[in-house]
Formats: sequence, C-alpha cells, structure tokens
Amino acid sequence: MFPDGEDPDPRFTLANERTFLSWIRTALAFIGGGIAVEAFTSAIFAPTLRASLSIVLMSIGFVLAAGAAVRWFRIETAMRRGRSLPLPLIIPIVSLASALGAGLLVLVFAGFL
Repeated sequence: MFPDGEDPDPRFTLANERTFLSWIRTALAFIGGGIAVEAFTSAIFAPTLRASLSIVLMSIGFVLAAGAAVRWFRIETAMRRGRSLPLPLIIPIVSLASALGAGLLVLVFAGFL
C-alpha cells in the first residue's frame, strides 16, 4: 500500500489508527443521530425540518468518515517519508458543522423554524 519510505515506529502507527477509529466513531454517532432524528421525532419536528436535520447530520457523518480516511493516509505517508505531520483539515469542518448545528437548534427551539 505504501511503496516508498520506511516503516515508522509501530507505536506511532497504532496511535494514528486509534485517532482514525475515534473519528470513525464520531462519524457513526452523527449518522446514528440523523437516523434517530428521522425515526423518533415525528411528533416534535415538521416533516421537512426533520428530513433536513436528518440529512445534515448524516452528511456530516459521511464527510467525517471520508476526512478521517484522508487524514490517516496523509499522516501515515508523512511518517513513512520522515516529514512533518500535516495540519488537520478536518478540525475546521467539525467546528463549522457544530456551530451550524447549534445555530439551527437555537432557531428551532426559539420557534423561528
């Protein structure tokens, strides 16, 4: 899978894998949250809002899962080539998604949506 470079210290590879699995766990939580919103909130939200919120949550989960895979690959490649670790591009995505989600919830519970 990695034709060039040297094998890094196994501790660093395992740490990279643990971080990847943490991101995957977070992605699955978002996807599960989207499914739960669609399945269990019919009495709380209007159908269009419920579907929109569900789609947004599941989309965030899919983006996180894809971003986790890209991050794992970039870090593994950098370690094998002896380069500095790349900056995490997924953190701004999570921050923005969290802020948008919180704003949407405020609008919903304030009665604007």
